[in-house]
Amino acid sequence: MNTKTLATPAPAAPVSKTSHSTRARLRYALDRFGLPLVFILLCLVMAFASEYFMTWRNWMDILRQTSINGILAVGMTYVILTKGIDLSVGSILAFSGLCSALVATQGYGLLAAVSAGMFAGAMLGVINGFMVANLTIPPFVATLGMLSVARGMTFILNDGSPVTDLPENFLALGIGTLGPIGIPIIIFAVVALIFWMVLRYTTYGRYIYAVGGNEKSARTSGIGVRKVTFSVYVVSGLLAGLAGVVLAARTTSALPQAGGSYELDAIAAVVIGGTSLSGGTGSIVGTLFGALLIGVINNGLNLLGVSSYYQQVAKGLIIVLAVLIDVWRKKKR
Repeated sequence: MNTKTLATPAPAAPVSKTSHSTRARLRYALDRFGLPLVFILLCLVMAFASEYFMTWRNWMDILRQTSINGILAVGMTYVILTKGIDLSVGSILAFSGLCSALVATQGYGLLAAVSAGMFAGAMLGVINGFMVANLTIPPFVATLGMLSVARGMTFILNDGSPVTDLPENFLALGIGTLGPIGIPIIIFAVVALIFWMVLRYTTYGRYIYAVGGNEKSARTSGIGVRKVTFSVYVVSGLLAGLAGVVLAARTTSALPQAGGSYELDAIAAVVIGGTSLSGGTGSIVGTLFGALLIGVINNGLNLLGVSSYYQQVAKGLIIVLAVLIDVWRKKKR
């Protein structure tokens, strides 16, 4: 009888706990500090490329330009955290800015003008929220429809003409300063701080993360998913309204065609900032760095005399890269 010798397989090499923990720490560090490091490196590169980049005046210009997109992006962060999207913020911005400017030119005062713009934005956000949360229309479709409707309403409101001759106290919201700091920068900073605190420290903020992370589990836990979903579109509309007021003041007139493609800039800032398009992951701090990164890229390319067409290409490539990084993170989890 022939006996066969069974080969004993060699024992698998033990996985080093040290190397595993090192990779985990490295991944954590990249997730948390990767974007700030990229931002710092980009600033260093631009500082060597242009002598004007690090000047106080240039940085005030960057922050002023970033403030409009930053305000929009804060509201967009809330929406994307719930696995939604708002394509209508650019059109809502234009409509709200026109409403605010019309009230301002009628002599009703600054508070009434700002309130009118924010109220108009919030009401369009209410419609978006109702379509998404109550009529269960996909966010892409609902807000794409609002993009067109709001833009049409903007042209109808003043027969396609801009609103000019705005009062000086209204214009101060866009071109005024408080000490050495521009008022739009202060408005953006206050908005970012308030909505960061809401998202970080309130029950409502935890509900937003829960709805975006797992809607079914959130509903089982007793969270009003429809209410939360509805509310984030109202927040987005409200902040788009505020951004419209600031933009009208900054350009010294309310233009019906204002805000074109602003929704893409806002989405770019949020995605670059690390907020997942799949919902449930992200932060206002990340969005802040995302908006600043876009502002620095635009400003740097302008200083170097690069065509605005290339700026659009660069922005698109950065968005794609940010989404690819998000997909890579999910596979590693």
